[in-house]
Amino acid sequence: MTLDLRGKNVLVTGGLGFIGSNIAHRCLELGASVTIYDVLDPRSGGNMYNVRDIEKDARIILNDIRAFEGVSAVIRGQEILFNCAAYTSHPNSMREPLIDIDVNCKGIINVLEAVRRFNRDCKIVHVGTSTQIGRMVTNPVTEEHPEFPVDIYSANKTASEKYVLIYGSAYKLKTTSIRLANVFGPRSNIRSPDFGFMNYFVGLGLQNKTVTVYGEGRQLRTITYVGDVVEALICAAVSDDANGQVFFAVGDTQSSVADIAGAIVEVIGGKLQFIDWPRDREAIEIGDAIISNEKIRTRLGWRATVDLRKGLELTGDYFRPLLREYLES
Repeated sequence: MTLDLRGKNVLVTGGLGFIGSNIAHRCLELGASVTIYDVLDPRSGGNMYNVRDIEKDARIILNDIRAFEGVSAVIRGQEILFNCAAYTSHPNSMREPLIDIDVNCKGIINVLEAVRRFNRDCKIVHVGTSTQIGRMVTNPVTEEHPEFPVDIYSANKTASEKYVLIYGSAYKLKTTSIRLANVFGPRSNIRSPDFGFMNYFVGLGLQNKTVTVYGEGRQLRTITYVGDVVEALICAAVSDDANGQVFFAVGDTQSSVADIAGAIVEVIGGKLQFIDWPRDREAIEIGDAIISNEKIRTRLGWRATVDLRKGLELTGDYFRPLLREYLES
């Protein structure tokens, strides 16, 4: 699919974070007029440095999706909305469930209501997560897999996805949900394990620190490079075939956590160590996650093109000259 956003007005909620900032960059490259809306909550991984080279090209609004008036004001005139705003930490959601509900449930209702009331022609592409399914029941996991999430974040992302689909069906809005799994790459949060183990491992490797794996690390993960994820999200935004649909946008292969950590040490740096499971993390561990991308390949023609090693090389090249900005900001 040839992607062209020339003349389009695009809004990226959560646009200072990992996924959102990469979307903003790509949409500008494709000719869109981009507005970034983000509260810059340090608990959700946003970083102004992610948009340092597009600050003059994108409109940046610092506000919260929980502020309905703010969302309503910015939604007018937008043609595509990428909803990347979220309270994104699995462990934090267990410690602070009410904040997670406010952002991931009430926040998306604000977004949907603003579109329903003030801009019904706006296409909504919502970012979901593979952890909505919980533990794998059928192999591979498809979009039809039952959902029994094991942590509050994943449960609220399940709810928010249902809100997106309900609004699409009940109010004839153009809505799509794209579920992601273990996304890694430039502009990620590499300081904290709360925002995904892969990017945290990358941060440790870049500092030549020890990369610790819980247990034997045998559980399988389907991983995806952020550049591929962005292409999938934009494909969904410009395709009418995506309306009302849920897609897994994931890579073609799976690797064990131990193998992923080993590749990070080999390509990025650091050393590898295996330790016992912390009790709180073991309680929300989902085991293997083998996910099919057949639906998005057949319906939208999207497929991941960057494998683990190449993605790690690109990620390392991005972060090495910028470590201070991403570790101290």
